[in-house]
Order: sequence, then structure tokens, then C-alpha cells
Amino acid sequence: MLALGFSAGLPLLLVFGTLSFWLREAGVDRTTIGFLSWVGLAYGFKWVWSPLVDRLPIPVLTRLLGRRRSWLLLSQTVIMAALVMMALTDPTLALAPMVYCAVAVAFGSATQDIALDAFRIESADTEHQAALAATYQAGYRLAMIWAGAGALWIAARAEVPNAALYQYGAWRTAYLVMAASMLPGVLTVLLSREPVRQALAPARNAAEWLQGALVAPFTDFVGRYRWHAALILALIATYRISDVVMGIMANPFYVDLGFSKDEVAAVSKAFGIVMTLLGAFIGGVMALRLGVMRVLMLGAVLSAGSNLLFAWLATRGHDLSALVFVISADNLSSGIASAAFIAYLSSLTNVQYSATQYALFSSMMLLLPKFLAGFSGQFVDHFGYPNFFTATACLGAPVLLLVWLASRIKMAPSPR
Repeated sequence: MLALGFSAGLPLLLVFGTLSFWLREAGVDRTTIGFLSWVGLAYGFKWVWSPLVDRLPIPVLTRLLGRRRSWLLLSQTVIMAALVMMALTDPTLALAPMVYCAVAVAFGSATQDIALDAFRIESADTEHQAALAATYQAGYRLAMIWAGAGALWIAARAEVPNAALYQYGAWRTAYLVMAASMLPGVLTVLLSREPVRQALAPARNAAEWLQGALVAPFTDFVGRYRWHAALILALIATYRISDVVMGIMANPFYVDLGFSKDEVAAVSKAFGIVMTLLGAFIGGVMALRLGVMRVLMLGAVLSAGSNLLFAWLATRGHDLSALVFVISADNLSSGIASAAFIAYLSSLTNVQYSATQYALFSSMMLLLPKFLAGFSGQFVDHFGYPNFFTATACLGAPVLLLVWLASRIKMAPSPR
């Protein structure tokens, strides 16, 4: 799970945070960068093709590797190829090819998430899902540090001294290294064992296949939770809204404050890794000992509160000590919230429909936040960074009520 979590976390920032740093340095305006974040809507609609990942075999690959591993390998190949194409595209010359490649990375990454979530859920019983989620989250967050701070550090090392501020060659090198960084995930898939999954009766016709692959996973969830399903889905749709809406403007914010790639990379690498791992560990342990819902509430409070720290940082200017404090606090809170949230989502799934149901949950987690994030550049242009970060913190207030209401629901046991 540590290695596969790394493979899952790597592409995300390369089409969001790190890409926004690259584009802002290349002179692309904040409004355009904000709208380009809608590439991430691929993650919000992955439930549409999740039934295919759940049921459809890939010729040759599925026979050799099994259902889950074949889809993992295919999606990882798409991600690597698209990252290489991004590396070979200079956005100052043509922005459209960069967008197409980013869309391919996002679709490949979303497909990998579908298969990987099912792989994780099918690999252990319910009691061990919190531990697996924490380990997965640690790998995921390590990959985000590498795709964020690591990519910036590589780009800074690849720059020609005393040359122009923006150097395309440096970013090309960084993204080629990122493409190669998918290889450990590929190797892990090849060496892993395909999980044993429940045998499904073959469909007699297309209508029966659609019923089992697309309709049954959703009716199963609604049947288990009935009217509470709406409350659960509302919580899922808004839990990470503060973090996601804020995140697309974080790197342009650093650029506009005058922080260099080396400074952002050094702070993220030195403090972000430690605080991320600490947060994931604390979240996993607390979820096991105190219960997932209590940690969900804590994570919701911390996620909104950390955004207020960014509003404070906006008033400090180029203050490296303040940057250290804010990034450390943000990574700690995010690690705690994410570990608990993944365990919560995993507990909701029926293993017979694990890929489709988990894809629905994780898609809803991103759909509304990613849509709102598209307008983040316009908001900053009109109201400034301090008001933007404060507004994103306020978005997290309704989440507290939803967590409290969801904690009062008697959870239906997930069929194994």
C-alpha cells in the first residue's frame, strides 16, 4: 500500500499544484490557471467508467495479471506516456497541447484510483482498513511531496545560472523525472498478488450486465442506508472543500510573494514530509482508538483552520519562517483528515461493488470542490489572496454540522 499509494499520489500535483507553479512562472494569468484546474473534474466523474473497471476484462492483460492488476498497469502506462508528452510541451509556445496531456494524465490517474481503491479494499477485512488507509495515505502524501517539492527542486537544479527567470528546459527535465517516478508503482503491480474476489455470475445479456455493473452498486448503497444515504453523500461531497478550493492557488501565491522554487521545495521537503507522515500516523492511530467519526470532526476543524494561516501568510510577504510554519501546519492537518476520511469511505463499501462504490464516493469528494476551484483565479484577481483564503476557510463550516449528523447514524455493516 505504501508503494501503490505513492503511484496514486504522484500524478495529482503534476496537473494541479506543480503545473500551476510552472504556468505562473511562464506568465500565464491566474484566471486561466484557475479554469485549467477543471482538468481535475475527471476525478469527479470517474464513477461513470468505474463499472468497466469493476467488470470489464482487458484482453491479454487480465488473463496474465488479473482484473485489478491489469487495470492498474494500463492506467500507469497512460500516466507515464502523458507526463512525457507534457515534458515535451512548452506552454509559452502552445498551451492547448499541455491541456490535452494534462487531461490524459487526469483520466489515467482517476482510472488508477478506481482500480487501486478496489485492490486495497479487497485485500483485507474491515478491521484492517484503517491501517491500510493510513499506510496508503503515507505513500500518497510522500508522492505529493515528491511531485511538489521534488519537482521544484529538480527544476531549480536544472536551471542555467544567470539566465532568464523562466527556463522551459528545467521544467522539461523535472517532468521527465516525474514520469520515470511511476516505475516503482509499475514494478509493485507486477510483483503483487491479485486479491481473491467474490465470483460473479456471468451476465446473460447487456441489460443484465448493466444492472449488475452500474445499477446494483448504487441501489445496494441506498438500500443499506436509505434516507441517511443523502446525508452521507453530502458529507462526502463537502468534506475536503476547503483544502481543494484553496489548493489550486497555493503555488501561484508562492510565486507572487516572491518565493523561489528552491525555497518552496526546501520547506516542503524538510517540514512537509515529516508533518505529512506524522499526520497520517496520528490519523490512523486515532481512528483505530477513538473511532473514525471523532477524527473526521477533528480533521474538518484543522482543514478549515489551516486556510486561515495562509490568509495570515499573505500579510507577511516574503517571510520564510512564516512559510515553514504554515506549510507544516497544513500538512499535519491534511494528513490527519485524509487518513480518517479514507477509512470512513472504505467502511461504506460493499466488497462486491468495491470499485464502483468507492469511485462514487471519492468522485463526489472532488466534484463540487474542483468546480468551485475553477473560479479561484478570478476571485483572487478581484478580492486578493487574504480574502480568498478566509473565504475558503468559511466553506468548511457546514462540514462540521454534517460530520456531527453523520456520527449519529448507525452504520450498516459492509458485506464482505
